[in-house]
Amino acid sequence: MSLKLNVAANYGSQIYTTLIGIILVPLYLQRMGPESFGLVGFFSMLQAWFSILDLGLTPTIARESARYFGGALPPQDYRRLCGVLSTIFAAVALVGGGLLVAIAPVVASDWLHLNNLPTSDVVFSLQIMGLTVAMRWMGGLYRGIVSGAERLTWLSSFNALIATLRFAAVFVSMGVWGYTPMVFFMHQLVVAALELGMLYLKSARLLPRLKYPEQSNSSSFSMLAPLLKFSLTIAFTSSVWVFVTQSDKLVLSGILPLSEYGLFTLAVMVSGGITIVTGPVSTVLLPRLARLYAEGNHDEIIRLYNVFAQLVGVISISLATTFVCGAESLLFAWTGDQYVSSAAAPVVRLYAVGNGMLALGAFPFYLQYARGNLRYHLIGNVVLTVLLIPSIMLAAFLAGGEGAGWVWVGMNIIYLFGWVAYIHGKLEPGLHVKWLCRNVLAILLPTALMGILLSTYFDVAPVSRWQAVVHISFVFFACAITAFLASSDGRNRLLRCRLSVRKDREKSA
Repeated sequence: MSLKLNVAANYGSQIYTTLIGIILVPLYLQRMGPESFGLVGFFSMLQAWFSILDLGLTPTIARESARYFGGALPPQDYRRLCGVLSTIFAAVALVGGGLLVAIAPVVASDWLHLNNLPTSDVVFSLQIMGLTVAMRWMGGLYRGIVSGAERLTWLSSFNALIATLRFAAVFVSMGVWGYTPMVFFMHQLVVAALELGMLYLKSARLLPRLKYPEQSNSSSFSMLAPLLKFSLTIAFTSSVWVFVTQSDKLVLSGILPLSEYGLFTLAVMVSGGITIVTGPVSTVLLPRLARLYAEGNHDEIIRLYNVFAQLVGVISISLATTFVCGAESLLFAWTGDQYVSSAAAPVVRLYAVGNGMLALGAFPFYLQYARGNLRYHLIGNVVLTVLLIPSIMLAAFLAGGEGAGWVWVGMNIIYLFGWVAYIHGKLEPGLHVKWLCRNVLAILLPTALMGILLSTYFDVAPVSRWQAVVHISFVFFACAITAFLASSDGRNRLLRCRLSVRKDREKSA
């Protein structure tokens, strides 16, 4: 199996899945309406919270599958482990899905704030959500087996197919039976069942066939004990991250009218583009830093740490400034709806600033990962969560989605300029001030100034989607060029290109 092919297929699938979801969102909003779209946002949030019940077992089965296919785990032990985990996953799916179905009437009547949707339709939709979330979560076990077996080309193609069925084919169902939440979620349930069935069949083909069936006694849970430390460490880290990124959505789902919650979901999705664009940096940087740390190459670690921090600084700061200056143009170019654009723009601005800081604040985690000790990362995220939840509850009650956005900005300011400084001081004394000035402030200040100038002299209310596209493109290129020129690496690259051109001219002369 080609590693390059697997990587290319994985990235291609991720890009396709992300793009198809983003591109079709305006159609959901237009055909279903803001209130029904609020249920779609609630569904996405519910899936994220349900993932806490994973307890780190999906990464565990992926890791153990890789060990089996690498010859480090006996077939009978691997088969027994898969049986044990299947039992656990099935039990949790039944209990968790059943609980969501049972509390659906309470959620519809006492938690969500409905305006036009019938309560009975919302209850039915919530119950279907519970079943769908449980089945998609159950599929994580079999997805882990396929991933650990490095059948990533097949898995990537399969993920792209499922994304097409979930996001695009649903319009066929709604075109036939109506653009209602019930039709939307029934379609998602059918796709989830198909996804689970195909993943189960694929994983079953990969499991070893034992000569004696009694060798795979799935009632024995003893072999799971040595893996619990690894699983629970991942589970705790993942759970904290869910609390950090999903608390605002959970709180606001019980405070805002469902139509306003739909617009809030849309705004958060748009501003989340910053983390999507900067996310692949960690995929490249983490294994390289870990290898360099194992080799004892400290100087190269610090060099790469600064290079990638400056790269992320250029990307995140230019995007955040673009979103702040051109939020309405961006939303109007995307949705074609003036009301949606003006209503969601304030939340987009706030979450864009917070996400830009979040992308930069993630860098101390990379240092800790390389060293194999995530203690400070866990402490920081736990403290952030403890502060975040009550703050968001209070701010949301007082000012709705914008209040939550201000809390998100404030918490990320504290994290970036406070906790990151503390971690740098502990891990790399003397690094922080240079790192902050070179990779953050030197880029932030001129780009923010450019944003102020654009907002002052080039702020226009778009009257057509094409005008909005032109406006947001102009703002983006102005901010991106400013950020690039403000970075020392950017200026050095331009200087090297200039010298290279000069040498070529001298040679040709």
